[in-house]
Amino acid sequence: MTDVTLYLVRHGQTIFNIYDKMQGWGNSPLTEQGQAQAQAVGERLADTRFAAAYCSDTTRAQQTAQAILDANRAGAPAAPISSPFFREEFYGSFEGTFTPAAWFAAGAPEGLTSFAEIVERHSIGAAKDLLKAADPFHDAESNAEYWARVDQGFDLIRANTALRDGDTVLVISHGNTLLSLMERYGQGRYDLTVRPGNGSVTRLRLTDDTIEVLGYNE
Repeated sequence: MTDVTLYLVRHGQTIFNIYDKMQGWGNSPLTEQGQAQAQAVGERLADTRFAAAYCSDTTRAQQTAQAILDANRAGAPAAPISSPFFREEFYGSFEGTFTPAAWFAAGAPEGLTSFAEIVERHSIGAAKDLLKAADPFHDAESNAEYWARVDQGFDLIRANTALRDGDTVLVISHGNTLLSLMERYGQGRYDLTVRPGNGSVTRLRLTDDTIEVLGYNE
């Protein structure tokens, strides 16, 4: 593999999305709206040929991926490759917690009250480290732990010997992961206060050595 385009699609809406609960490695099912979002993006991408497809091993990602692949008319694998490398950030003991409460706990030692305030003063990466420090079990992923895992996902795609220059690859992703990718690779071109919508498309150019953002939250 040398040069491929990744279509990163955020999974459809879930029950935890509605209740604004932390949903990393934990999981909740797609809502009816989430299923409709997956079907809608599947129809939107129906004429895009996907040489490969990947997703995390959570059902919300797998269901979204399958809906997109089932709708495809241009050529696509029958099913995605699932891997924990593509999971959302792990929130440790904050999994399932009301999101504002979790980020309040993370920012409290510095007098910060929300994820937005943490990011404004520091960064999305620093927010991961603060959440890990606030986790009584310290199981939440640090920034370094998070990227060590996620980078293995990109390496998994790079190792696919069936891919050729110019191929397009489907990857089902997650909200904070997409924000993290924009912070790391977006070169400051994107507004990180805008969260990617469920069913939105973010495009990356992946080479053997680089990642370039082509479009965010489309």
